[in-house]
Amino acid sequence: MTTSLPGPISAPARIRRLHARIGAAHRQAEGMAFSRALLDGEVSPLQLAALIRALAPAYAHLEARGPLIAASLGATALPWDDLARSAALQHDQARLAAAGVPPTPTSPAALAWLAELERLADQAPHRWLAHLYVRYGGDLSGGQQLAEQARRILAAHGLPDLEFWAFARPTAALKQALHDAFDQLDLTPAQDEELLAEAEAAFVATQRLLAELA
Repeated sequence: MTTSLPGPISAPARIRRLHARIGAAHRQAEGMAFSRALLDGEVSPLQLAALIRALAPAYAHLEARGPLIAASLGATALPWDDLARSAALQHDQARLAAAGVPPTPTSPAALAWLAELERLADQAPHRWLAHLYVRYGGDLSGGQQLAEQARRILAAHGLPDLEFWAFARPTAALKQALHDAFDQLDLTPAQDEELLAEAEAAFVATQRLLAELA
């Protein structure tokens, strides 16, 4: 008697399972004090500046390593030029500093997240991709609501708007492109399971950063 091994996860199933897996972690992140305060328009410009500074190193890493990692696993359709946030983050830091927002301390949570990204990029690139999906997927979805509140907060203090959440292409089109690229991934069933598990870990890293910002 022979036992057939499970085949690769189909593309649509991967996205559905990914969203199902991160749903609870996403709700937890949205319920954290900093997230609630930002959605209520109650964070300070200094906290927004701290968020931008904390995110910048990880996005620089994602965009430096991402094209080769994604392509090596079959995801060649990612629109990197449209998704990339590093230039916007650097621009936002410079504008806020020029407008008089004081520098913020280096984030231990952000440094730990960056170290983990670097480790995964070298040792488990399929798991590394989960962080890419969570970050850009969040920026294109709930991040757009955060952008509206951040704009109001900064305007109330006479400060310039952030470019971080502003994409040149419609967010719906970019989300579809992100899904299409992940549909392309050529992973084993075991790697698919590990990607799902790492997506939850990516939200834990986000929660640590949000707790620090609060």
